[in-house]
Amino acid sequence: MKKMLIKTTLIFAISGFLLSSAIASEQPVHVKKPNIVFLFSDDAGFADFGFQGSDTMITPNLDKLATQGVKFTQAYVSASTCGPSRAGLMTGRYQQRFGYEENNVPGYMSEVSALDGEDMGLPLSETTMGEYMKSQGYATAFFGKWHLGGTDQMHPMNRGFDTFYGFRGGDRSYFAYPPDASARQQVQTFFDKKLEQGLGNFIEHNGYLTDVLAEQANQFINDNKEKPFFVFLSFNAVHTPIEALPEDLEKFPQLSGVRKQVAAMTLSLDRASGKVLDKLEELGLADNTIIVYTNDNGGPTDKNASSNWPLSGTKSNHLEGGIRVPFLMKWPGKLPQGKTYDKPISTLDLLPTFYEVAGGEQYKKPVDGVNLMPFLMGMKESKPHETLYWKKESRAAIRHNDYKLIRFPDRPAELYDLKSDISELNNIAAEKPKLVKHLFKQLFAWELELERPLWMLKREYEKYDIDRMDKYRLQHGDIDKK
Repeated sequence: MKKMLIKTTLIFAISGFLLSSAIASEQPVHVKKPNIVFLFSDDAGFADFGFQGSDTMITPNLDKLATQGVKFTQAYVSASTCGPSRAGLMTGRYQQRFGYEENNVPGYMSEVSALDGEDMGLPLSETTMGEYMKSQGYATAFFGKWHLGGTDQMHPMNRGFDTFYGFRGGDRSYFAYPPDASARQQVQTFFDKKLEQGLGNFIEHNGYLTDVLAEQANQFINDNKEKPFFVFLSFNAVHTPIEALPEDLEKFPQLSGVRKQVAAMTLSLDRASGKVLDKLEELGLADNTIIVYTNDNGGPTDKNASSNWPLSGTKSNHLEGGIRVPFLMKWPGKLPQGKTYDKPISTLDLLPTFYEVAGGEQYKKPVDGVNLMPFLMGMKESKPHETLYWKKESRAAIRHNDYKLIRFPDRPAELYDLKSDISELNNIAAEKPKLVKHLFKQLFAWELELERPLWMLKREYEKYDIDRMDKYRLQHGDIDKK
């Protein structure tokens, strides 16, 4: 009886093993999480790419990317200047929620405007894109312009990135700084402009920086090809200083001046992007890699001769030319090729998109962005965002559906219908007073959720707004000049 029981148990065990093996053989082989490569440019014009309609710029690699994935016609940043825009993108949250509203602060050498204790930069209380991706098992790397804090505690390698090669500040030369630079130049460039590999290893590069950043990214991709990786390639092109390679300048004999320089710098940006795209193909990784390209804010047409046509406005203001950017996304086998997506999205959406595609579910704090994949794959027909907001001190804007209200500190608000007036030439505020009032109420309700800009909380800036208004009124004769 005992032998019979053992025999019966053995038969059931073998049968169970065979059955589970058969089921397993029918399941798909485990697919590695998709790699993610984020190509991010600086101060590029909305119209300055072939895929955006330019017949001047030479951008074959990004143009090809546009045919292989999705092009977004209404992509927005969360701020019209570098630092705050990057803070929103890096956290998936409106940066005003944690007091990061400015790019340059009066009386400070630093170029970023939130505070953590005595330090300027992205507050340590915020969770970064790098930290979220690392929590999902990704090898993470940041290359290029950081501009989210110059201290060691705010360094990329202390904010979720395993690898860093770039510079901490907002700009620098595209060529190596000479070792015999004057003492003053050494002081000015040491922390925020000097090239850094890892944490504290300052060493200048050989060659043109845009190309070097792509080479460094490719090295990281090669070293991490066996596991999922997240690459944030933050080009400083085409931000000032205006510096281009002679051989790139030769490609634009019909142009002159700064416009010729920025065309050559855009060519190098496209070339560098192409090097990374080619590396993914070479290693057989392209089919399992999400690639995104976008820009940090509108082009500063007065500084780098960029073009935001047909949009009005430039970097630093809330017209479309300051906040609407070119945007591409590719994911082979998941997203359609050559599709145009016309509904409004935001760079706030990048963090939740990357994180949730990687398998993430829980957020440390509520995010304002959304995962774009269900919208792009047809699972959701609604808009990713019905309402978007922008704010810098008393200046602000709200887009609700196709209507956009812009609030100014020194004149009446303006209202535009972006569906019929993308260039914002026809102010219809006087025609729709009820809508203006409604949008103001929405904007005020959002502002009640925000932090005061953190740098203003320092005692020396307690009366900054009052003093500035008194000065303005005095200049314009609104108060007693005695």
